[in-house]
Amino acid sequence: MSSKTFSKTMSSNISPETSSVPSENSPNSINNQAGFTDNTVQSNSDSQSAQPSDIIEENGSPMPSSKAESLEQSQLSSKADYEAEIELEDFDDEEEDSADSQSLEVHAEHTVTTEEAGQRIDKLAAELFADHSRAQLQEWLKSGNLTINGSVEKPKYRVKAGDKLLLEAKLEQHGNDQPEDIALDIVYEDESVLVVNKPVGMVVHPGAGNWTGTLVNGLLFHYPNQAHLPRAGLVHRIDKNTSGLLVIGKTKAAQLELQEQLKDKTVYRHYQCIVAGDAPSLTRQRTIDAPIGRHRTQRTKMTVTSVGKPAVTHIMNITPLNENYSLLDVQLETGRTHQIRVHLSHIGHPIIGDDVYGNRQQLRAGLTQEQRDAIQNFPRQALHAYQLGFVHPETGEDIEVTAPLPEDIIQLAEILSE
Repeated sequence: MSSKTFSKTMSSNISPETSSVPSENSPNSINNQAGFTDNTVQSNSDSQSAQPSDIIEENGSPMPSSKAESLEQSQLSSKADYEAEIELEDFDDEEEDSADSQSLEVHAEHTVTTEEAGQRIDKLAAELFADHSRAQLQEWLKSGNLTINGSVEKPKYRVKAGDKLLLEAKLEQHGNDQPEDIALDIVYEDESVLVVNKPVGMVVHPGAGNWTGTLVNGLLFHYPNQAHLPRAGLVHRIDKNTSGLLVIGKTKAAQLELQEQLKDKTVYRHYQCIVAGDAPSLTRQRTIDAPIGRHRTQRTKMTVTSVGKPAVTHIMNITPLNENYSLLDVQLETGRTHQIRVHLSHIGHPIIGDDVYGNRQQLRAGLTQEQRDAIQNFPRQALHAYQLGFVHPETGEDIEVTAPLPEDIIQLAEILSE
């Protein structure tokens, strides 16, 4: 089966109908897609949920819950726990970079001329105060930071000659991250929201050992106003060695609204991955409901533990590649660190290329030498965030964006299908 043929086969199983949405000033942008498809979880009647395992003491006896919770908290407080390699996880409120925030005063005045009279205030403001996005200016109109003759007016207000516009606001400057000219693959963009297809190898935001070359650095270069938002507007994150879609808020209101949608599960996220596992076994475990927390001794690892946070993963579709390997469509219900990787490893079906949670379980019987080499030499976890859906924070429209499987995963799937 050729690469093109296999790619089309996979796309026919997963891609929804989409409509083109224009994107202005997008660096290295590709065709934007928007639309919405209802993806209701379809679990078989014989679906089984993975059961959590308790933390065990060195002597083999169960650790008391109070001691386990204390240990968990002490591990979470360690700076080493906040690493760059993170599977898609929602940002917690306490993670805001308020300590590093600096305020930037904004002050501007303008008297409407005869030529400008009759325009909507939001459109005129976008021309006059071009350093700020139209969405940001509309927020200031609503909040009273941008007034007309000392009064708050709606965005549709038509200005008159002699009207006096006054803009007084504060922009929070978050962190000290530097802008860098990094190409970004923009798959959807409007005045409030940005969706990026992150390549393998790119860290989402600066951290220990990765202070440059991150997605945040690239965002700050192409979208300077993102410096006024925590983490340049990021709403969630994916691991360095996971490819795929991330949504970014371009205004504070949009960022907060999208974060709330993550909490109430309005946002849905689908992944594709190649795992060591046969279709019948995977079908019996379509819903994995098992809490996840820090490993008690290996702080950079996560594990299924009774003292962890609730975590639910749904296996939506299973495409057998051969008797022992499958391509999965997985949906996240929650967003814990390394969730998909931990859950699939927990049920005995690790993701190919996952050196942290896969280990020797990746190699199954009946492999040809070419297939064995392909699995052992695959340089990253075969995991791709291919579909992202959310409610637009300004318009209320249902938005769905997709990103096709990257070539390395397609080639691996072809080899395993031979």
